[in-house]
Amino acid sequence: MSLPENTTVLIVGAGPAGLTAALSLVHHKCRDFVIVDAVVEGQNTSRAIAIHSATVEALASMDAADGLLSRAIKGKSIRITSRSSQIFEAKFDPLKKHSAHPYALYIPQNVTELVLVQKLQSHGVQVQRPHRVVGMKQNEKNPRITDVSFEDGQVIRARYIIGADGARSIIRTIAGIGFSDPKGSDLSNNALAQMVSADVTFEPEPVGPFTLEGHLNGTVFSGNFFFLTPFGNRFNAELTRDGKPITKSIFRIGCAIPVKNGEPPRAPPKEYIQDLIDRYGPACITSDPSLNPTPVKVDQLVWSTRFRTNSAIADRTFTRFGAAVFLVGDAAHIHSPAGGQGMNLAIRDAIFLAEAITKHIQASAENPDVDDTILQELADARHARALEIIGFSKTLLKFAGFTYDAYAWWMPFSGASIR
Repeated sequence: MSLPENTTVLIVGAGPAGLTAALSLVHHKCRDFVIVDAVVEGQNTSRAIAIHSATVEALASMDAADGLLSRAIKGKSIRITSRSSQIFEAKFDPLKKHSAHPYALYIPQNVTELVLVQKLQSHGVQVQRPHRVVGMKQNEKNPRITDVSFEDGQVIRARYIIGADGARSIIRTIAGIGFSDPKGSDLSNNALAQMVSADVTFEPEPVGPFTLEGHLNGTVFSGNFFFLTPFGNRFNAELTRDGKPITKSIFRIGCAIPVKNGEPPRAPPKEYIQDLIDRYGPACITSDPSLNPTPVKVDQLVWSTRFRTNSAIADRTFTRFGAAVFLVGDAAHIHSPAGGQGMNLAIRDAIFLAEAITKHIQASAENPDVDDTILQELADARHARALEIIGFSKTLLKFAGFTYDAYAWWMPFSGASIR
């Protein structure tokens, strides 16, 4: 598909951050933008699953939350458990004093993206696919415009560029922005240095309090951490892969892999996942009859992946490369999944960034020589917030590696951190 030769704003990447940036631009009456993505269609894998209360509030402020609210599971609590019983429960109810949305939304990331794409389409905006950026250079005639080149030979001239193109961001690389852990990375002694995550169904379907929708369950056992989130049947259609229908309830599981056990497979097979469940998971989903009176086994492995819980942040999230260039989402910062803050921070970054860009566009219309104070102040504030979140997630990562005894008497949650 042909791209326009000129645009005010170019958004590169159509994940949650890029889609939200586009919706925020529409909300602020800026329609001269293009959003592109390198792949033919969005992925249909779960990845992030939690949208926190403050993020729902931010989306609702620009009329972009209704679709998610109608599709997602409204979370009731986070529970820390042994293999057979609850140790601690952090309920979301106390947030009623602070928010009109006193819950987390549990929804797979691909469904979140689908809902945001549909909202964008309702405004007459389409994501342009597949268009992969391969180069950027300052325009020869206008020092405040950048010529962005694509793999297919097309070129767009843009005044503002939002790099929402992931942890391996080409926008960040071409702009020459560094990307590293602010305090160095040494996870060799961390119990949660590497993890596996998967969506599975069971035969027969498990029963018990840990299998009820609305709760994220974290099981501590033998110095390890295992989490379980029941999805029920509501996302089966969106999570179906390779044409294989899913009729049973889907469960998201995740498990730390001790470094001494070696590196897990890139896409762990069903047998590997079954072994993790039997070693570390709640008794009600194991196949071990000595733990579970009604043993269950993994039936369908819908999706699986591995990842390391490393952190990194861009040296800066705003620079001039002719155009004003910004980084949001994983292009700007990555960190461990502890606390479920990654996608949430990305969405809120995108909302605030689009508002700042719109203000700068309006200021430039009145004064072509306006400086970048509006943009720099926003970038500095969001960079500082990202540093806070990285520190917070590292702290939670340490707590998640506690032994059972430590959890039995103390838990580091507060209403503010949950929100």
